[in-house]
Amino acid sequence: MAMMISANCVFCGACEMECANEAISQGEDAFEIDPELCTECVGRYDEPQCRLVCPADAIGPDPRRVETHAALTEKALKLSA
Repeated sequence: MAMMISANCVFCGACEMECANEAISQGEDAFEIDPELCTECVGRYDEPQCRLVCPADAIGPDPRRVETHAALTEKALKLSA
């Protein structure tokens, strides 16, 4: 699954700086995660770094974007090429 940012976002920007894929950008009212770029840090870290640094606990899995570990790995390989 790609990650998503909830309405609890406090607009601090910590997640944007941590994202290795540049999948996080500033939206109108909160930061947003591009699901096409989000790999949940598969291939780089054991867990999503954005989630670790979020002071508002506003980042979690996006239930609309269910992806297997294999699919996330494949996406990560394509993005790093």
